[in-house]
Order: sequence, then structure tokens, then C-alpha cells
Amino acid sequence: MAAAISLLFLFLIFFTLTAAQQTSSKISLGSSLSPTTNSSWLSPSGQFAFGFYQYANGYAVGIWFAKIPTKTVIWTANRDDPPLQQDSRLVLTRDGRLILQTTASQSTSIAEAAQSASWASMLDTGNFVLCNSSGNIIWQSFDFPTDTILPGQPLLVEGKLVSSTSETNHSSGWFYIIMQSDGNLVQYPMQNAKAETSYYASDTCCRRDNVTLNFTDDGALNLYNTTGINIKNLYNGGVQCRTNGFISCRWTMDVDGIFRLYVLGQSGNWSTSVHLNPRSCPTGMCGLNGYCVVMDQQYTCRCIPGLDFIDQSQQILGCQRINGTDSCRNSKQHPQFTMSTLNNVQWEDNGYELLPSKTEEDCIQACWQDCNCGVALFWDQRCSKQKLPLRYGRRNDNDQTKTFIKMVIGSGPSGTQMNTNSMEAGSKPKELRKDILFIIIAITGCALLVVALFAIFVQRNRFRSYRKMMTDRGIRNFNDEDITLRSFTYAELERVTAGFNQELGKGACGTVFKGVLPNGQDAAVKRLHKVIDEGEQEFRTEMRVIGRTHHRNLVRLLGYCNEGLNRLLVYEYMSNGSLADFLFKSETQPTWDERVGIALNIAKGILYLHEECETQIIHCDIKPQNILMGHHQCPKIADFGLARLLKQDQTGILTGIKGTRGYVAPEWHRINVPITAKVDVYSFGVVLLEIICCRRSVDVNLPEGQVVLVDWVYDCFEAGEVGKLVGDEVIDKKLERMIWLGLWCIQDEPSIRPSMKKVVMVLEGNAEVAVPPGPSLSNIYEYGNK
Repeated sequence: MAAAISLLFLFLIFFTLTAAQQTSSKISLGSSLSPTTNSSWLSPSGQFAFGFYQYANGYAVGIWFAKIPTKTVIWTANRDDPPLQQDSRLVLTRDGRLILQTTASQSTSIAEAAQSASWASMLDTGNFVLCNSSGNIIWQSFDFPTDTILPGQPLLVEGKLVSSTSETNHSSGWFYIIMQSDGNLVQYPMQNAKAETSYYASDTCCRRDNVTLNFTDDGALNLYNTTGINIKNLYNGGVQCRTNGFISCRWTMDVDGIFRLYVLGQSGNWSTSVHLNPRSCPTGMCGLNGYCVVMDQQYTCRCIPGLDFIDQSQQILGCQRINGTDSCRNSKQHPQFTMSTLNNVQWEDNGYELLPSKTEEDCIQACWQDCNCGVALFWDQRCSKQKLPLRYGRRNDNDQTKTFIKMVIGSGPSGTQMNTNSMEAGSKPKELRKDILFIIIAITGCALLVVALFAIFVQRNRFRSYRKMMTDRGIRNFNDEDITLRSFTYAELERVTAGFNQELGKGACGTVFKGVLPNGQDAAVKRLHKVIDEGEQEFRTEMRVIGRTHHRNLVRLLGYCNEGLNRLLVYEYMSNGSLADFLFKSETQPTWDERVGIALNIAKGILYLHEECETQIIHCDIKPQNILMGHHQCPKIADFGLARLLKQDQTGILTGIKGTRGYVAPEWHRINVPITAKVDVYSFGVVLLEIICCRRSVDVNLPEGQVVLVDWVYDCFEAGEVGKLVGDEVIDKKLERMIWLGLWCIQDEPSIRPSMKKVVMVLEGNAEVAVPPGPSLSNIYEYGNK
């Protein structure tokens, strides 16, 4: 009986593939596509297209629904590579290979088939195939899905569906679902895939007989074993997904980590009301210091008290402190902290000290007296002291864990439900009396009212003066609402910096001065030397771009001055110095784990600039001096966006900034070569090697063979002696892996260097790195010729 079922199952598969081939239109060898002319190959009915589609600031290669108003991409080739330029070509070569040509001499394979193809076809099933001379499929896109499967498309053993980063960014995102070899279908966060972080499982573990996930024409999801037996139904279906060969359904792993069924309506729009029910919120959905709650069957993110979202529109980026107060200061001098309580929220327990046999008050007091403690988790009379950030937070009403957060009085974001216990410095927490609380509220309210009236008066007079100045200069209808930064006058910044008398540093772009803002916040004020000279509007446009750029690994821009010929930028002040100070001037070297963490955070900041912010920003001057150190050794990139403010020639090639010697990419020295994001990858590669070796890229005080770091690294790499780079430190194979990544980043040819997305994945351990070729030594020595 089992043999008969098996034969029937194989016959159905053969019949389906044969029928698909019969309705195909063949693409002959030698055929090609380009983004601007003949950009796609259609399926016979025209429902699906394969080829180039517009993506970010360029193009990508993929498959999409072509007959509906909203283009819906269901598959993307090489999704983590940067966008393609309009001179790219997709070619089915005469020797039977499908390749992407990005330059005359550079090509990338789209399909790795075991043999040469005789023709290709975009099928009405949504499957793009390569076939041999006998008509047998030798490669198909169905075997390599990205985030979507279609009716009739199985998810094979070890097959993954990985969410996109955002609705408009199709690179690999934060979640995935995998058909494991043990027969279990499981959903994980990308950064930490293990049993305890999974948030959905089909509970079909240990079948070990090549179980696959199958999507039927009625929308159902079933798990079949090798013989075609349905071992579990995950969703019963009940919708019509295929009519006369026309497909109207898809299952997609969405940006938020939920696997959903979408159905195409008569209007051509997608609707969804069905998803594969997770047993809890997607792990990590709300980012660091955020936690997920379920409300009306919807998943909602919140921040722990005292913090707010880094970016409200991208809550997966997590939460940050509202006022940046360091809880590690002397509590006797700063008694303005409280301990706030969250109930029934689970976190990843990553504590640095576990205290048994404690009461709630003991746990609160232990955290209060420990300047390193930001949060304490309490359950079963146990107290786990934690440092921020927390991760993988999600509400669980059955969980009895209590979360005690050390926070600044009055720093809770609106809408956050808190149980706050006020504390005096050095004492145990106790309830505030209601009458005292009422008096405090009344006094605070009156003070705020006075401050508000005074601010309105000052602002009105300032606006009148400013409007008069604009009128005198012939500028009217000035509207600054679209810039979220504060606009300072030059006179204000003179007062803030006490006449620009405390210089913090000086570079090619400008001079930085220490200042104190009217609210008491320390600031760094940068006076720019050279900026675009087209006028007011261009400067405001660039301010709009930079002002909307927010990330935990970027130095925050607070405001600007744009008055006459004066152009100044106001940044948050970083009191812990630069990465250069941390690496090269500290008495003790950072540990290996600290170095890896610093490199990863820098890479995440650059990735945000390149791919995740509203407008791509190429930094053009990544170096340790432009990376400042925050609390808990968290690096922040400074001076991003300055390249946009400096002068450009008529070809659009930047001329006002060309990086810093020792870190500059070779293409800066080539005539009329456009500068791409890969210049930052090169500079990051040099910085990565400096972080690994804890030494400068060029140090003339070292022996001759070690003066130029990248030269010495390459020599040690060739000799198989990379251990020399870290002296007496004992480091496992991670050292070799990091060295390989650094050498890939400093390749002479920009197209060979990895994207920052790939760099982040390697540093996180989610991608492998191959043995690199050697860099061009003629470019390594460029620093000596300038």
C-alpha cells in the first residue's frame, strides 16, 4: 500500500512539472536583459515576470506578479548584494549559464546548475527554470526561495524563508522559518537561532524522513513525508488559490517575523487574515530593550520604562534611554533615580550575577547599590542582575518574572504602564505619601507653565527678528517644519561654546569645540570649513537628510547654524574619547569579545547609512578618530553626512573630501571614477584590522616589515602565521575568520569587496567567509605618495 502511494505521489509531481513545461515559452541561449531595455521575460499568460525591477537607488533581479497594479516581488537573486546599476546585463550564455554582468569583466552567477542549460523559461507557476536538451529541469527558483512560496512550491529539507529587512528593502531581515532535517518546521530570529529562542514549531520533531512543507491550491499548509503521506496539517485552507492556471495566493515570511497567507482580491490588492500562529511573540521583534505584547490578536511593541524607540517607524531597531543618564554614577551625588517594575515580561536571561534566596526588596536594593546594574529580574526568590540592553522581551501572563528597571525620575515615555517605587540614595525603596506627591505635581505644573510662557515669549521675539533678517535678505515663505533639528543662531553658539575657546579637535572638514546647551546638556559644536555654496535651500536639504538619520551607533546630530557664511553643526558630546584613544592609548587592551563587539557595532552603523536610512549616505572618512566611544564601550560613528555638505565638481564626483590616508580606497585616485559605498567598506576593513591587532594602520616606530598594518597582515596570512598579529593572546579560529573578512574588505576592486550587510552577517556568525585573494600591494602603499 505504501509503495502504491509513493508511486502515485511521484507521478503527480512528474505530471505537474510536465504540464508546467508544456505551458512555458522557451528562452534561447544567447538571450539577454538590461534594466532599461527589454528588462524582463514573461510567463506564457503574462502573470509572472523574471528580470530587472527597480530597487532602492538602482535595480535588482527577481520574479514578481506582473498583472496586478502593485508589483509584488516573490523572489530575489543575490538579495544581500547592493543595488545594480543601469549598465548591468542578465545573460543566458551560449554555453548554458545564467549570469549577471555588472561590468565588462565582472560577472556573477544567478543559477548554479550541475550541467549546462539548453534553454530557460518563466513558467505560469511562478517558477523560473533552466532545462537541458531532454527538457528536464536542472535548476529552478522554487528550490531557492527568499521570503515567499506559491501553490505547488514545496519548502524542502533545510529550506528557509527569510524575512526582508523592510517593505522596501528586500535584503535578508531579522527572522526566518526553516524546514529542519529532523522533520520540525521552526521559526527563529536570525541573530540567535536556538531552541529557546524559537517562537513557532510544528512539533513534528524526530520524524527524520525528509519531511517537506507543501502549499496546496486551496491555501492549505501540510507536512508530507517521503512517501507523500500528510503527517500534519498546519492550516486547513479553504480559499481558491488557482483558477484556470491563474495564481492568486502566496504564503510570505513578513518583515515582523509572522508567516502569513495573502489572497489576491478582484481589485488587484492583497488581503490577509490568516497566519501561522506563533506560540508567542516573534523573538526579538521589538529590538533591544523592547518587549512585545499581544493585543486584539495583534503584536505590539513597547519600551521598558525610561526608554523610547530609536525610530518609531522601525521598532525592531529597539529602544534607547530618553536622556542618556548613566546609572553608574555615584548615587549619593545623583539621587534622582527610581526603580520601576514590569510584570509578566520574559527576557533572555544574560545576567552577570545571580543572587539566590532574595525577597523583592532585597533584589531591588541589590541593583540599586550596584552601579553596573541597569535591570534586575526576580523570580522564585532569585535575583539576576543585568546590564542594558535587554533583548527578546515578550509578555507572558503565565510567567511570574518581575523586571525592576533603574531609571531617571520623569523619564518614562507616554503610554508606558509603570509601577514606580521612589528611592532616596542609599536607602530602601518606599511609597511616596500622597500629599507629598500632590505638592510635587502642583509645583512641577506651575514651573512648567512659567517655563512654557517664557519660551513662547522668547520664541516669538526670535521669530520676528529672524523673519526680518530673511526679509532683508530677500528670502520669504521660509518654512522649517520639515527639519526636526534645532536651528541655532551664531550668537547662541558663541555663548554655548564660551566664545569657541575650548577646542576638542581639528580636521579637514572643520574644527570642533566643547559647549554646554541652555538645558545643561554637553555638546560638541563643529564649525565647517568648506560647504556647498549654492545657498540656503541646498544646506537645508542636506540638514533634512542628516536630521532624519538615527541609530544607536551614530553620534546624534542635535542642531545646526545656517547664518550668512557660518555653517555649524551641533552634536551630542561623547565624553569617553575616540576609538583611537581606546585602542592605542589605553593601558590595557580590550578583550577579544570586546573587540568583536566594537567591530560589529561599527559595521551596523555603516550598514544603516548605506541601506537602512531614508537616503543613502556614504561616509567617505571612516577611521578610528571618527568613531567615538559611548557608555559600555558602544562605538558611535561621527561626521556622517559631511561628504554631502562639501563641494562637488560638475561631474558629481566629490572633491572636498577624500578620506584619510591609510584608510582611503584606491578608487579615490582614479580619474572620473564615481565613488560608491564600497569606499566605506575599504576603510572599515582597515579599521577592523586595527581593532583586531590593537595598533595603528601605519606605525613608523615598528620594525620595517610591520610599519604598514595591511602589508604585515597579508604577509602573516600568506605564511599561515596570523597568530603573530595578536602577540601572546590565545584566540581560537575566530581570529583567522576576522582576518579573512578584513582582507576581503580591502580588495583593490570595489565590486569584489563585500557589502556591509554581508560584513554584519559574518561578524554575527550568520554567514561564512571564504579565503580571500591577496590585495594589490601597489595600492597598500598609497599613503606614502600623498
